[in-house]
Amino acid sequence: MPLPSSSYLYGPLTRFGSLVAVLVAAADQGMKLWLLFVFDLATKAPVRLGPFFDLVLAWNTGISFSLFPQVGPLGQWALVGVKTVAVLLLWVWLARAGSRLTALALGLIIGGAVGNAVDRVAYGAVVDFVFFHVATAGWSFRWYVFNLADVGIVAGVIGLLYDSVLGTDAAKAP
Repeated sequence: MPLPSSSYLYGPLTRFGSLVAVLVAAADQGMKLWLLFVFDLATKAPVRLGPFFDLVLAWNTGISFSLFPQVGPLGQWALVGVKTVAVLLLWVWLARAGSRLTALALGLIIGGAVGNAVDRVAYGAVVDFVFFHVATAGWSFRWYVFNLADVGIVAGVIGLLYDSVLGTDAAKAP
């Protein structure tokens, strides 16, 4: 007989969501390791892959969009602690997920958070490398540098928003 607290950590879609999380974190870490240690992006950057897309190397010591940059181990470990608490809360949500879309979205977010947390522990900063930009004669737009983990997090948030507004369990107006 399972322990009463196990329902907080495991539900019918937990295996699916955790598989998504593992795949996202592994793809993110694999790409970062390849770019850092095989391709050696640090010596080759920027690498132009198209008119709007470059590979660059950026070390993000803050949180999303480089907000609240932390210098030193205390700040970095504080961010790892906050991320750990967030992942645990997301995991509890995953254990209670009622749809595959919710489980997929939470798996994407958890995998992205874990991928970036691994960077923070290993390097003291998150490895970012994707740079989108648009420039015309009189205007330019430069997006923040990001990575595959960030893509997973954003896609997961979009999935949760979609599920909450248009999903089968979304609140419907009378």
